[in-house]
Amino acid sequence: MDKDLENHGLNIIDIEKVYHTKNGDVHALSKTNLHVHRKEFVALLGTSGCGKSTLLRMIGGLTEQTSGTIIYDNRELTKPSAEVGMVFQKYTLFPWLSVEKNIGFGLKQKKEKTNAEIHEIVNQYVDLVGLRGFEKLYPKSLSGGMQQRVAIARALANDPSILLLDEPFGALDTTTREIMQELLLDVWQKSPKTIVMVTHDVEEAVFLADRVVVMSARPGRVREIIDIDLDRPRDYRVKSSQKFIEYKMRAFELIREESMKLMKEGI
Repeated sequence: MDKDLENHGLNIIDIEKVYHTKNGDVHALSKTNLHVHRKEFVALLGTSGCGKSTLLRMIGGLTEQTSGTIIYDNRELTKPSAEVGMVFQKYTLFPWLSVEKNIGFGLKQKKEKTNAEIHEIVNQYVDLVGLRGFEKLYPKSLSGGMQQRVAIARALANDPSILLLDEPFGALDTTTREIMQELLLDVWQKSPKTIVMVTHDVEEAVFLADRVVVMSARPGRVREIIDIDLDRPRDYRVKSSQKFIEYKMRAFELIREESMKLMKEGI
């Protein structure tokens, strides 16, 4: 790879994470290396406990690595910043704020824009995630899928360079989840960001990502990267194609092998 290109985007270099507990050390991640290009969509797949979410939290500055470095465009990421947005599985909206005020919350805190500018940005994202007509409602009046749309809009409204998604659709029913996947792709194509997403769903990973990173069982490391050569834009019909099925089976086989290792080790 061209060295100039290597220096841009997200670089995860020799990342290790060891948790020290009263019952001994837990080695969560071992010498993990990964390069994510600018505006690329990468999905992390692996067995439970392989360190996917830990890695995501380290990129977001929420968890400190034991060793190694995380760099974005030649700048080391060591703490939470406006450059990195994050959406979790659990809804993290402020229940006392309306949809529009939740979306605009981060913009208000930064105090870099006028109220008119904030209003314009919020309206843009209300439309982008399909919540026009719901902007005055409070989270308790929204379905799970709608709440996650607000969470995604709030993260994007701050214009981060990187968007981190930790099982954002894990709590949704199957139909809503599939609709949200297509919505996410549509939003990403209209407002491109570097996205790293953690999911346990093999089909979801293959459908959304440019590359699927399959991680080994604990201690986690990159076992294999699957390049997803499927045309964009994508919709649900691609899931019945032979190429999609082949990618899905390859990822499933890798995760199954890692799961079998855990069973043999009695973990």
